[in-house]
Amino acid sequence: MSADLLSVDPLTAARRLLGAALTGRGVRAMIVEVEAYGGPLDGPWPDAASHSFRGLGGRNWVMFGPAGRLYTYRSHGIHVCANVVCATGGVAGAVLLRAAAVEAGIDVAQTRRGDSTRPATLARGPGNLCSALGITMDDNGIDLFDAMGPVRLTLSEERVGVDGPRVGVSKAADRPWRFWLADRPEVSLYRRSPRAPALGESD
Repeated sequence: MSADLLSVDPLTAARRLLGAALTGRGVRAMIVEVEAYGGPLDGPWPDAASHSFRGLGGRNWVMFGPAGRLYTYRSHGIHVCANVVCATGGVAGAVLLRAAAVEAGIDVAQTRRGDSTRPATLARGPGNLCSALGITMDDNGIDLFDAMGPVRLTLSEERVGVDGPRVGVSKAADRPWRFWLADRPEVSLYRRSPRAPALGESD
């Protein structure tokens, strides 16, 4: 399975990433939770919560394709977060990797996250996922389907997930653009941003 399967809209790409294997620097994990993000106002999927909403500029160039690239950024200037770019060249779209279940290299992930970290929480949350798999800001723009790359993605058969609103966004806060595999302990808890409008008053 190749990046061609991700040359689709962000919601379809997000669903296809559930159950996929992500391998990074000695650790392999199964993706269990993701969030879809669109693009600029003049694009096919306008999304005010997306880093690409104001158009191409700065580091967000990776979000404009091609599909299958890794887009990294720092949350609150501290935690590295990773996104899988989708759509096609010139059209912005990406899927945030929110949580994964570590299946191999648990000892390596444990070293990176701390000995007291429980297995289910090793890669729960975008920042923890990157920490567990050794993903850094230097990985921005890499091809996740390069067999020799430091971080690699292997798609699996599409799985049926649960959907709900995205975590912590203050704009477009009611969109059910978060997807996760049911009954997985690695999935993060939903927290609505205190800056978001009241439930039902956002798009």
